[in-house]
Amino acid sequence: MNQEVVRLTSVVKTYGGERNRVVALDGVTMGFSRGSFTAVMGPSGSGKSTFLHCAAGLDRPTSGSVVLDGHELGGMSEVALTRLRRDSVGFVFQAFNLLPALNVLENVTLPLRLAGKRPNRAAVDAIIERVGLADRRKHLPGELSGGQQQRVAIARALVSRPAVLFGDEPTGALDTQTSLEVLGLLRESVRFAGQTVIMVTHDPVAASHADRVVFLADGRVADELSQPTAELVAERMTHLGAFAAAGVA
Repeated sequence: MNQEVVRLTSVVKTYGGERNRVVALDGVTMGFSRGSFTAVMGPSGSGKSTFLHCAAGLDRPTSGSVVLDGHELGGMSEVALTRLRRDSVGFVFQAFNLLPALNVLENVTLPLRLAGKRPNRAAVDAIIERVGLADRRKHLPGELSGGQQQRVAIARALVSRPAVLFGDEPTGALDTQTSLEVLGLLRESVRFAGQTVIMVTHDPVAASHADRVVFLADGRVADELSQPTAELVAERMTHLGAFAAAGVA
């Protein structure tokens, strides 16, 4: 269970030319163990989204190494990267990104069909039941609440049994109660199914559901917190904001 499913080593990501160069990530090194739940936080412009894109193979770092599910991403072709993301990575975003003309079952199984795989009906039914939508499988997205649509997105992300699930503000569009339900579902997938979850969030309450919180500031790892509480996370974020504003972090 301690095997790392994602490892970034000295990752640098810059944008622009020499005159307008922006350093989004500045030597980030961190690992994520299999079966763990990590929240990534930081002030606006700290590099959270760039980190997620590099860690998930959506963007290539300027320098440094990213290893995802045993694969070094640096030397992989775009075709190989696409295949790896399809087979080993699940994504859950703030926008649910469901196809409105497809029902719950069809949206959940879409990644398998696009990959040319025949869905295992029993396994798909088990995932839909796990996210609490067994009686909604024939409903269209427009007939579901926001929380139910995010549950569909989580089921779709888990259906291919990915090595890691990346969440980008997955509760950002949900009310407080629904957010807690979705976070509980992610927590459950880690605890009972051994899923690895890496979630970018700005919400201390959301982060408190993780095993660990990693804080970024100015593209660097500025702090880390194990067994977080919402109060501790909020306090660290306040300090990070002050450090970032002062150019210290």
